Amino acid sequence: MELMANAMAQEAVSRTADQEAQEARRGGEDELRLERFMNNKPPIFKGGYDPDGAQKWIEDIERIFGAMRCLDEHRVRLGGYV
Repeated sequence: MELMANAMAQEAVSRTADQEAQEARRGGEDELRLERFMNNKPPIFKGGYDPDGAQKWIEDIERIFGAMRCLDEHRVRLGGYV
């Protein structure tokens, strides 16, 4: 019984370590993705009433996202930086 409890505890520690390693990798990937995005010099939307300017901004940003092959979840995060 004690051996089984120890094995279960070790498995839980191992799973936790694996999860932490995955999160660390994901964080590093996010930083690299942001760096790649910013290296493309994305246009900055100035705001205000400018429907044509807003449409051009969207098209320019989408072009960068397409080149980077970004997933939708990454597009939302990266779009918040410009």
